[in-house]
Amino acid sequence: MQSELIVDVQPKEVSIALLEDSRLVSLQKEARNIAYAVGDIYLAKVKKLMPGLNAAFVNVGYEKDAFLHYLDLGSRFSSYSSFLSSALEDKKHLPSVSKMKLLPDIDKHGTIADLLKPGQELMVQIVKEPISSKGPRLTTEITLTGRYLVLIPFGDKISISQKIKTTEEKLRLRQLIESIRPKNFSVIIRTSAEGKRVAELNNEMKTLLQCWEDTVARAQKASAPALIFEEESRIVGVLRDIFSPTFESITVNDPDVFSQIQKYVSLIAPERKEIVHLYDKEAPIFDNFNITRQIKSSFGKTVSFKSGAYIIIEHTEALHVIDVNSGNRSKAANDQETNALEVNMRAAEEIARQLRLRDMGGIIVIDFIDMAKAEHRQKLYEHMKEVMASDRARHNILPLSKFGLMQITRQRVRPALDIVTSEECPSCFGKGKVQPSLLFTDTLHEKIDYLVNGMKVANFVMYVHPFVDAYLKKGLISPYTKWRMEFGRKFKILPDQSLAYLQYKVLDKDKNEIDLKEEKDIESSATKNKNKAKNRNKEE
Repeated sequence: MQSELIVDVQPKEVSIALLEDSRLVSLQKEARNIAYAVGDIYLAKVKKLMPGLNAAFVNVGYEKDAFLHYLDLGSRFSSYSSFLSSALEDKKHLPSVSKMKLLPDIDKHGTIADLLKPGQELMVQIVKEPISSKGPRLTTEITLTGRYLVLIPFGDKISISQKIKTTEEKLRLRQLIESIRPKNFSVIIRTSAEGKRVAELNNEMKTLLQCWEDTVARAQKASAPALIFEEESRIVGVLRDIFSPTFESITVNDPDVFSQIQKYVSLIAPERKEIVHLYDKEAPIFDNFNITRQIKSSFGKTVSFKSGAYIIIEHTEALHVIDVNSGNRSKAANDQETNALEVNMRAAEEIARQLRLRDMGGIIVIDFIDMAKAEHRQKLYEHMKEVMASDRARHNILPLSKFGLMQITRQRVRPALDIVTSEECPSCFGKGKVQPSLLFTDTLHEKIDYLVNGMKVANFVMYVHPFVDAYLKKGLISPYTKWRMEFGRKFKILPDQSLAYLQYKVLDKDKNEIDLKEEKDIESSATKNKNKAKNRNKEE
């Protein structure tokens, strides 16, 4: 299976699409100024204790207090607390974890009030981003994640990924890490460490240890609440987790992000650095790789798949519900049981893709088409486990109930990705009456005239719906050709599949969007006021 990563960098947002055999299987959208991301470390202050929940609400600077449960304090909380107290009391001296004596583990069945008090300062890490009306979820068991290793202060264990199968490799890695592991630090060996040399692992160990020391030093200088460690670029973070030798290419449309990714790939896989490409065409990158069309067809309430069958996806605060329907299948089997099994098997594949694509978490209930035979129900259950095996999020699948329902729990770390595929009319903004579509080209001509002669903008690109683009460029002497002759070659018109039929947008040479409506309205109102003033003067 060939994998491609496509990165669309916009001024306010970054979209990361993972394609497998040219099919969209994962899409992440992140604001470029995102805060409270998973992995970020804050110096925070305990706001109040909730003995009934055995938890505390903590102020990390977010509009809602973050949640810290007793079990998220970690077994080594006593050692952590002692270290942090000494670090915050003597801010001129950086204490060493390796030189301290670790204290006994805390009681698993203890209470939050025994260990925390309001106003106490803590170094906390985000484990779950704010979702809906809830604030972030925290832990005081700090982890620093690299490509090959995860470093955990105040421990002495070495754990190895279960995906490393051979006993010889496990023994080699354990002995190797034991020889370079700093005292009082636990280490998790990740799958990607398999076959790596001691020099590569030692370099990453030193880098992670330096990150820890820098984070503690920032905590000493900060006043709570404050961000003291920020996860690396989200794009590089995603790449770190999903990078695989099967990647055919990584394509990005921003030179700065391109440099970041190329530098990272050169570091972890020097022989693969040529797979990173800079996309420099003016057509939208997602249109070029047919991602926009896949997004439009894959998101929304109803999703169709092969042979006319479809699924309906509904979201609630508590769970996600998926209903499987056979629809008007053109090649249905002769008997109902075989037909139901065939539709359910294909639906399972699409559902597994949708869970990854939308990053749906929590409880998912699937209403498959009823099947009478027990062996068919078991076959569907085994098939669902098989197609979900490549999902990196932790999940648990239960067999079909007697009502034909399958229940899945899937790790929820970030809010589910919800993309609205229906388009609001850009002419009437939902009011129901539009300007004559025949005059839309006149509007575009007016806007170009205003940009070139009024705002004196050059080298801009106007994006329109592909149908409009085709109309404007039809014929030898097309409207587009006439406009270029009239206004000079100071602009281009290009298609963009993400736009609605009578919608357009304009980007300047630096790829910043020009708000034409706002500029034009200001100009128009100023002109109207000036004319009114002139008329009053004439009358007087």
